[in-house]
Amino acid sequence: MFWRWLTISKEQFINESIRARELRVIDTNGEQLGVKTRQEALELASRANLDLVLIAPNAKPPVARIMDYGKYRYEQQKKDKEARKKQKVINVKEVRLSPTIEENDFNTKLRNGRKFLEKGDKVKASIRFRGRAITHSDIGKKVLDRFAEECKDIAVVESKPKMDGRNMFLVLAPKSEKDK
Repeated sequence: MFWRWLTISKEQFINESIRARELRVIDTNGEQLGVKTRQEALELASRANLDLVLIAPNAKPPVARIMDYGKYRYEQQKKDKEARKKQKVINVKEVRLSPTIEENDFNTKLRNGRKFLEKGDKVKASIRFRGRAITHSDIGKKVLDRFAEECKDIAVVESKPKMDGRNMFLVLAPKSEKDK
């Protein structure tokens, strides 16, 4: 077969690359054929015109299965592709505020944050304290709390406002269907 000398990176050995002397062999129907020598197992696989695939290398004795390895790999790739289709990528968008932000600027930032949340992205609202403004971190906390309050109908607070150096940030995540 084409896969005769192929060794897979996931520690999956096929045909001649299997090094164990004795193997517990499983046939194509899932029935155990018992413990066989490596050579006997390879002969059984070649008679069936299939591959011998090591599926449990750490067992005592190791377990090998007789199967069409090309078909098996194809089905695994299809499963992986299907799983990737169902996977949702979540981006984190940042909205930067300041502790002394004016009303209209706040509304603009809020509108942007809500737009990101409605698309399904997470929003990281951050405030950078400059100079002596860091002594009034409570003002920044009020701004972030107000931002979270304005978005509470479409978002949940994933992490409360916290300081990180001269920055304070909070993370909002869009509400899931069950939260609504």
